[in-house]
Formats: sequence, C-alpha cells, structure tokens
Amino acid sequence: MWDNLGRVAAEYPHLRNIFVFEPGGRVETHGFEHVDRAIAAGRRIIVFSGHIANWEIGMLAGAQHGISVLFFGRLAMTAPALAILALRFDCDVLPLRVERLNGARFRVTVFPPLPLPRSGEPRADAAALMARVNAILEEWIRDRPEQWLWVHRRWPD
Repeated sequence: MWDNLGRVAAEYPHLRNIFVFEPGGRVETHGFEHVDRAIAAGRRIIVFSGHIANWEIGMLAGAQHGISVLFFGRLAMTAPALAILALRFDCDVLPLRVERLNGARFRVTVFPPLPLPRSGEPRADAAALMARVNAILEEWIRDRPEQWLWVHRRWPD
C-alpha cells in the first residue's frame, strides 16, 4: 500500500500527461461502450470506483453520510449517496476499475450497469445496492490488495 501511495504522490503533478487516452498511451481503456450505450439511450449514469491504484485516474465523487453495510464480512460505514441518487433518479450505476499495470501505466475498465433493487423500501434498496457495490470493491481489492488505500477506520469496532 505504501509503495502505491508513494507512486500516486509522485504521479500527481503529471496527471495531465497520464490522462491522455490514446493507443499506446499510459492508460488502457475497456468497457466504455457501456457509457456510450447509456448516453445513447438517454440514461442518467453514476460511476463508482475506489481508492485503488491511482484513484485520481478514475472519476470519484460522493458525499460522506454513513450507513452500515457488509464489507469484507464485517459491517462498515459506507456512504449511501450513490444508491440514494441512483434509485431516486433511476440512474445506471457503472463500476469503474482503475488498475496499475507497470510503473505509471494503467487500465481503466467500465463494467455493465448494476441492477437496481426495487423492493418498494427505499432504505432497504439503498443498503442492497451499496452491499453490491462493496462486494465489487472487495473483489477488486482481493485481486490487487497492494493497490488499495484505506487508512482511516472503516470498521467502527
């Protein structure tokens, strides 16, 4: 984690050069057809990612308002804004993964939209969607744990 964090700090002043998405460039992209399809269909979209690789490469946004959702088998405080907005405005929720390849080279992958739960209970639906989001993040973190950054107390106990 500390190696990756050092790389992120060193790359920060060079993000403008790293952001160039071109064949043979520093950032490979996959799955952006999911974004194009949603836009062409007139769908609203929300993209989520995590503090993995150089998270500045992907889009990160959200407000901090804590709910408890399982993460790595334990209840963890999780910001529900993504789920609340997606459910309220019927948005497609697209996972976006950033992976560090070698050095300052990255792969950005957009995955198909997640199904939105529709039980009629807004709080339960938001919690179910955030549980799915956390499960995806868990999968990515287990795949490349050295690229995950989380230094604050995610688990209150």
